[in-house]
Amino acid sequence: MKKTLISTTIALALTTAITACIAKPKDISIQTPRQPAQSPLTVTMLARYESGQYGVSAAEILDYHAQSKSIFVVNAKSGQVDILDASIISTIKNTANNTTKTTIDPLTLNNLTKKSTLNLASDLNLTRLGSVNSVAIYDNLLAVAIERGDDKGNSVQDRGFIGFYSLDNTGKATYLRAVEVGYLPDNVVFTHDGNKVIVANEGEPSNDYTVDPEGSISIININNNVPVKQAININFNDFDTQSARHHELPKGVKVNGPKSSVSQDLEPEYIAISHDNSQAFVSLQENNAIAVIDLKSQRVERIIDLGSKDYGLAKNAIDASDKDGEINIQSYPGVYGLYQPDTIASYSIEGADFIVTANEGDARDYAGFSEETRAGKLTLDKNHPQFDAIQDKKQLGRLKVTTSIGDTDNDGDIDKIYSYGSRSFSIWDAQGKQVFDSGNDFERITADRLGINFNNHNSKNKGDSRSDDKGAEPEALALGSIDGRQYAFVGLERTSGFMIYDITEPQQAYFVDYIINRNFTPQFEIENGVVTKGDPRAAGDLGPEGMKFIAGSKSPNGKPLLLVANEISGTTVVYQLKK
Repeated sequence: MKKTLISTTIALALTTAITACIAKPKDISIQTPRQPAQSPLTVTMLARYESGQYGVSAAEILDYHAQSKSIFVVNAKSGQVDILDASIISTIKNTANNTTKTTIDPLTLNNLTKKSTLNLASDLNLTRLGSVNSVAIYDNLLAVAIERGDDKGNSVQDRGFIGFYSLDNTGKATYLRAVEVGYLPDNVVFTHDGNKVIVANEGEPSNDYTVDPEGSISIININNNVPVKQAININFNDFDTQSARHHELPKGVKVNGPKSSVSQDLEPEYIAISHDNSQAFVSLQENNAIAVIDLKSQRVERIIDLGSKDYGLAKNAIDASDKDGEINIQSYPGVYGLYQPDTIASYSIEGADFIVTANEGDARDYAGFSEETRAGKLTLDKNHPQFDAIQDKKQLGRLKVTTSIGDTDNDGDIDKIYSYGSRSFSIWDAQGKQVFDSGNDFERITADRLGINFNNHNSKNKGDSRSDDKGAEPEALALGSIDGRQYAFVGLERTSGFMIYDITEPQQAYFVDYIINRNFTPQFEIENGVVTKGDPRAAGDLGPEGMKFIAGSKSPNGKPLLLVANEISGTTVVYQLKK
């Protein structure tokens, strides 16, 4: 029975050792990565909220307000922020030894309540406002990023805004002001001291690619808990062709938008702040790069090319086909993955910053321009080691790859095959040197735990259906310290659930556990926000998009927590973490 069930006490303490009941296929032998002898984390589901909305980004990015015990969750498509009451968490006790027990299905648990909703469109009172993309809280100040369409009918191509609110001890939000930032603000964060808000403005092109706004970073100073009225915007103009710093742009940075300048093509996605608040590390996902921003001089310090991952190495082997009907993890010399991180985070060890990336991958695939194709459609150099494999849909023929790079000798055929994402998470030092990558752990671990349900889609139950694309698709990411150990929590957007790694020693990071609350049995399908088949409610939590670690000193019950917002199922889940 391919279902994840959790036995629980009447107090709703749900211990999530939840993939053990899934049978391992008889035709494979997969070794889970070695785990040192340190005590593992006990992960317990405490609470969950069901929005009842599926496939419409009803739960994306989230943050926590300690004073009011409230969770603020981005409901992207509604242009609103849902405020959930997390006070119940302080009343939930783990009574696993109690003789009185009941069974509560974690797939349908719904014990969190919504207190209220923030309607940014109403508060900002501006036309053409679109989705809310990000939320951040520092002390009693809330910052929310919202996009805006231009006056030509393009949905996200005008400058967006950060809406600021003050929060009281009940979680009530009072609107302060909106500050205009760059085009399509996609992520907003506070510096660790709360003195600045930093915004990644992605600057996506229109679908016909006739409008491609510049990507940028915005800095909003905070004075005495009040945001200033005008942001400082940092662009990438100096890196354009024939501009002063173009020679500093690493050759490996992927710039491929038609007729777009470098500053238009670079698309800031997510932000991490250095431990001393002097730098912002910004993922440029489509460009396979990280920009380092000097927050003191308010300029781009440098751009880092992340390079590629060699799928020819056994430690990086992948399943590249959704048509083979089996788990077929193998190495492919001459095939590479672009890291292209989405979420990015950072932590420090003895004053040295380390950058952690969830390497999701992303293609430019628009009506007016698309770089995406199948490997089987490439004009491949006849001497390439995979020349025959790309003719076979059960091997490499189905793999989604880019046509923009790979012709290394400029003779018109492809010499290196590049796909999107690296199906892993990585740790880099502040100079951009990789010190750890999880290799093919995600593929092997999910195959071991889920069998043929590995590399599943998040909008329907169909195993192996994402092997040709980006696998389990790591996207969400949170870091946290528990009893002196540093952990990374990596959400798998497609297969769902999250990986836990101990990253206390960056070069020796190791796998701790994989937690998933999903039922792979029900047949359901969600297309364009519409449930076209079955009941997705029975499937559990689908598509983790945002995660937030809450230290015990700030959590409602005094224990470390992990909050997870699941985009496709529209659910928000609270897990307790105990070493």
